[in-house]
Amino acid sequence: MCYDNDIKIAGDKPSVDVKRNSMAGSDAQKPNSEKIKLAKKIGKDVADKFIEDANASSENSNGDYEMLLQRRLLLSFTATVGFEQYISDDTLSGMAQKSFLDTLKKYNAELYSSSSDTGAFSFYYLAYRRGSQTERRMGQTFAMLCSHDGDPIFQELGEALYCWFSSVVRNTVAQYMNA
Repeated sequence: MCYDNDIKIAGDKPSVDVKRNSMAGSDAQKPNSEKIKLAKKIGKDVADKFIEDANASSENSNGDYEMLLQRRLLLSFTATVGFEQYISDDTLSGMAQKSFLDTLKKYNAELYSSSSDTGAFSFYYLAYRRGSQTERRMGQTFAMLCSHDGDPIFQELGEALYCWFSSVVRNTVAQYMNA
């Protein structure tokens, strides 16, 4: 049975009230300019590591471009979730992510576009959100996306790449945010 006291009536201009309330709350928690600069620096530094790896792995790819593409996607995804995981402020995390992507785009538009396939990201997010044994699930997803589903070598490679780049993001965040 429903009761009338469970129902709330909106004011004359509910969207204005909601906007005003959210703006009032966000001003108190707005990051300062120093933290914004640090978040952008984190994104740029992680992007520089990504670019360094992309260049090195391109030279040693032995013509396996599918694996090279999936490697980039896994590392880009790892940066994305790493910013979310290791930077406690959502605004700063978003700024680090934007700086990461802007750095990739500025360096090489092709590298940028090959590092942001939303289809692959969906598979990685599914694996990431399952909770337990994230590293193993990331490795399995990497192998599947490389068309080597069930191949333990590709699974271990994906797991190692995820763990390595996650530590790069974690260490970069710790270097700037805990200093």
